[in-house]
Amino acid sequence: MSRPRPVIAGSTVLVTRRTLRRHFLLRPDSDVRQLFVYALAVSAARYGMLVHAFDVMSTHYHLVATDTRGELPEFHAFFHRLVALGLKVLRKWEGTAWDDAQTSVVQLKTPEAIVNAIAYTLANPVAAGLVRHAREWPGAKSRVADLAGGRMRAARPGYYFDAENESWPDYAEVELTLPPSVRAEDADAWRDAVRASVAEHEMRGREEVADKGWRFLGAERAEKVSPYDRATSFEPLVSRNPTFAVGGVAGAYRTAVKALREFRAAYDAALEKWCAGMRDAEFPAGTWWMVRHHGAAVAT
Repeated sequence: MSRPRPVIAGSTVLVTRRTLRRHFLLRPDSDVRQLFVYALAVSAARYGMLVHAFDVMSTHYHLVATDTRGELPEFHAFFHRLVALGLKVLRKWEGTAWDDAQTSVVQLKTPEAIVNAIAYTLANPVAAGLVRHAREWPGAKSRVADLAGGRMRAARPGYYFDAENESWPDYAEVELTLPPSVRAEDADAWRDAVRASVAEHEMRGREEVADKGWRFLGAERAEKVSPYDRATSFEPLVSRNPTFAVGGVAGAYRTAVKALREFRAAYDAALEKWCAGMRDAEFPAGTWWMVRHHGAAVAT
């Protein structure tokens, strides 16, 4: 059982989810681009998520967003269900589409961490040996030029989504917003910082690909891989599922560790009381499951 993680309204996070056994179910074709953007737009609007950047690889996706309402788990459940059910119809796929591992959620504690997470997200196709430049990746993605103001629109897919259901509009739109921690007047400088960080990530990615003796697959071949095939490159077992990132800011790591330890200590103490029958036990702010599913109280 994983340790509790706080769900805080206003948190900016890096989200990652993988397909089952690294199958290429998210192959970067036009159908998946349409499905992902439409599902993301509908889901983000429903749960108040501000989308800052995203990139859809063949076996996983990365999303940087801000959870304005503290409803991230509900967003995940809804969004992942839409994409999975769409893929099942599109790919004629039986069984689950997503890996059963816990969705990775990394809280981005500093503006530097946000810049780094977005750059990592956008440059990921280079690091994976797919294309030499991030802009060449044909999958659903945000571009640096579109950050903090760009819009991506998708028509309702012609499958799974019932045209008679008002929950599924004819078109849905994702707006790429500026992270709340960045002032509007600093948008251009912030975008330049992201652009420089993307270039750095791309350079490191190309160096790593060269060191491994790989050749880049290329956009055209990536669009034609079978969605039923699986990635065969070595991937080490994940020993850690990070909770937060601070972007190398001095002192921020220690502060974040202290806050997480205090949250978990308070949570464990409240859970012990709850299990002993004390239903007036107060859980720390950021507790989600116990509050939403059991009606537990939260300390103010």
